Amino acid sequence: MGAVSTPTTPPSVPTASSSSAACAALVRRAIERDGGWLPFDRFMALALYAPGLGYYAHGSRKFGHLPQSGSDFVTAPELSPLFGQSLAVAVADAFDHTGTDEVWEFGAGSGALAAQLLESLGERVARYTIVDLSGALRARQQERLAPWAGRVRWVDALPDAIEGVVVGNEVLDAMPVQLLVRRAGQWLERGVTVQPDGAFGWDDRPTGLRPPVEPEGPQDYLTEVHPQARAFIATLAERLKRGAAYFLDYGFPESEYYHPQRHMGTLMCHQAHRSDDNPLVAVGDKDITAHVDFTGVALAGQDAGLEVLGYTSQARFLLDCGLPERMMAAPLAERALAARLIHEHEMGELFKVLAFAAGESWDAVGFRQGDRSHTL
Repeated sequence: MGAVSTPTTPPSVPTASSSSAACAALVRRAIERDGGWLPFDRFMALALYAPGLGYYAHGSRKFGHLPQSGSDFVTAPELSPLFGQSLAVAVADAFDHTGTDEVWEFGAGSGALAAQLLESLGERVARYTIVDLSGALRARQQERLAPWAGRVRWVDALPDAIEGVVVGNEVLDAMPVQLLVRRAGQWLERGVTVQPDGAFGWDDRPTGLRPPVEPEGPQDYLTEVHPQARAFIATLAERLKRGAAYFLDYGFPESEYYHPQRHMGTLMCHQAHRSDDNPLVAVGDKDITAHVDFTGVALAGQDAGLEVLGYTSQARFLLDCGLPERMMAAPLAERALAARLIHEHEMGELFKVLAFAAGESWDAVGFRQGDRSHTL
């Protein structure tokens, strides 16, 4: 996650909390068990999801508008209820074309998007299932979604078969990634070690891994590859027997992701509404994300049998779903917040929407103007 935060590095390294110290100790033990070197994807998985200690597994507040609230970043549903109201138009369209009446949301955060979809879709939603690994977030979701308690359920794992519309807002960016470094023409995998003073450090080792596209030019290059995101999409495709899936996140198609100028990668951390590029400090206390390679995600879905319904910017998607009309009817202050969803320098262009259909595709709402599937 980590959608919107001030793009500056904090003036000093944040003081680690007691839970961060415990999380760091857990990571050190994992590094020791692995012979002194831990691939970054395993480090990221522990830092974010270690039971009771990882960033998404403990009780700190994560979502909010201001750092004074103790939050780290704001996501689109927290920014404006018009986000969920507009997405509901696309979900209703998918219900109509797939003959389904259930929503499956991955990584429901504070529960804001679920509340917006449930309120907007009303009785059209027979059941709303949330798949979330965080027990702390689940408690907050249950409180927020109490008005729909009879229709909302939580599960820890996917069933063998799903029928319905899947929604994932800022889910793919929080899936662990592997780091690859090209130095003097040789590709290396970046991992984490423990330094003599006990701090974490980087160590690069030769690897047979390669990015899907070789970045042009001879320059040194740092980037990410996304095996977990692709595996997640493949598993979802296997289980989604009837329905559709919508993923909203920040990222690029392959040609932009591995562009020669993007030589420092996209890895980013978020804490107290500030961003930095050092995941090795305050472990467990801050979010770690990487931009999504939407070409890789789309190919993973296609290879597993899904049809791409469309791919476009968040701005084009929300405009096609009727956001302008909702903004016109909203108070001025709410209009100003909703505008951040579509402004190019805010979330409108960096965030993209990729949708799949299980079965036959259709001319889906959200992609009728400005579909960019040809750029994937």
